[in-house]
Amino acid sequence: MAWPGGKLPLGVFLTWRTKSEYNTGMPWTAGDFGVQAISAGVVVLFARRSKSPGDFGFAFSSKAGYRDETAGQISTNGEDHLLVLYLLCYISITVTMAEKPPRNEKVPKLHHEVRDPIHVFVHLDSDERRVLDSRPLQRLRYIHQLALTYLIYPGATHRRFEHSLGVMELAGRVFDVVTAQDKVTDRVRKAIPEITKQNELHYWRRVLRMAALAHDVGHLPFSHAAERELLPSGWDHERLTREIIYSEEMQNIWSKLTPPLRADDIVKVALGPKKAADLKPSVWETILSEIIVGDAFGVDRIDYLLRDSHHTGVAYGKFDHHRLIETLRILSHPDTDAPALGVEEGGLQSAEALLWARYLIYTQVYLHPIRRIYDIHLRDFLKVWLKNGRFSTQVRDHLRMTDSEVTSAILVSALRSNSAGHDAASRIVRRDHFKVLYERNPLDVRRNSEAARLVFEAAEKQFGSKNLRFDKYPAKGGSHDFPVLMSDGRILRSDAASEVLLKLPPVATEFVFIAPDKREKALSWLETNRKSIIEKGRKKNG
Repeated sequence: MAWPGGKLPLGVFLTWRTKSEYNTGMPWTAGDFGVQAISAGVVVLFARRSKSPGDFGFAFSSKAGYRDETAGQISTNGEDHLLVLYLLCYISITVTMAEKPPRNEKVPKLHHEVRDPIHVFVHLDSDERRVLDSRPLQRLRYIHQLALTYLIYPGATHRRFEHSLGVMELAGRVFDVVTAQDKVTDRVRKAIPEITKQNELHYWRRVLRMAALAHDVGHLPFSHAAERELLPSGWDHERLTREIIYSEEMQNIWSKLTPPLRADDIVKVALGPKKAADLKPSVWETILSEIIVGDAFGVDRIDYLLRDSHHTGVAYGKFDHHRLIETLRILSHPDTDAPALGVEEGGLQSAEALLWARYLIYTQVYLHPIRRIYDIHLRDFLKVWLKNGRFSTQVRDHLRMTDSEVTSAILVSALRSNSAGHDAASRIVRRDHFKVLYERNPLDVRRNSEAARLVFEAAEKQFGSKNLRFDKYPAKGGSHDFPVLMSDGRILRSDAASEVLLKLPPVATEFVFIAPDKREKALSWLETNRKSIIEKGRKKNG
């Protein structure tokens, strides 16, 4: 017979046990002897006797079973006892009478969650996490979403990083809604055959989410504040984004995802047909890009409205985005019959709320006059601090430049009166910004659409160009054109389905700023000359 665990016995132990004691479990453990390295093996022999002397029997057992082969007469008025012989042997981790349970093995986590104040959780898998951990994405932790807006709204310190995560999360939700087969019409299936191929939808969902995650990697320090005048002609943050998506580091990541992604597909979806026209996006790819950067329902807009509203503490950017997303559909536009991202009638009010929220937060936050002048002071500093007055368009240089480097330079320059950009830097650090002299208003615009420019030019002659700054945000927004699926099955243009959207004004503003020490005198001057400046300009243009 084999010894327990294949070990030779170290000793034996002989004891009397009642039959009930023997059958109810372990008669003893290694702890009873204070020995941890020794345990009981298999029971190999026992003898039975009754309480009446002289009646003995012998049997063989292995604890798992009990066989009784009595040689003598058994007394019926006494409890059977067992003379048990135990073999003592080394513990075998795998073979003992009280075998230890198997160790729990750690299961690798393939799906991850990131807590978010807007969407509660942002979900991503391990492949997507590799993209998130790349240098271009991690750099966005150091790029403020709203530039120097935190100097006016102290809570607005959020970064492009969390915005990109939010856009990715919303893009996945919208994709799942609009590609649900019970929400796709036969006309759309015919126009977009890709939407019927379930084996390809997984690929395109991954492309969409990665395009959403990477759509802002080309942003310069302090985001839009320094973009227009500080890049070479023909360059913007979208073109930088494209270069980064095609970079060696990102190409290596795209090729190792499951399934592998084509960089061209990511570029077309991240930038849209206007910025990637040379790649000739298909109808399907154009729809996917509309999910991210669309004027009406782009999730880029949805996230920044909700996020910026939250962090600035204003209520203007909030709306029922849950209802809106659940009612989004791919519809045939009533004018062109081309597929476009639209909304069911039940979500029309949410769409109206989104577009009004955009108008209100633009007027109250993005176009706040102090925010605008800080952007100007920042540009003034960068023009003299940067080499040749421009940001580099090399991917390597771009990844090395963040808000941190610029902020450090501003602080140093503000302390040194003879350093480059000292005046602009000190105005930012000491909050000694230029003040509003004139702001665009409806009355003056009706008299002369160029009223703000005329005031600036006249003030510049009166007080000197170094004391004046002009800022113009051209009219944008207003009515939006998207299809609406009515409850009776008709598809209408949005301006035919909603009277509210017809009344939505465009966003536009113009400011004339002046140095603080000149403002009082300038206000008095403007009060005296305002009417003549505007009227004179109208006659000249007329």
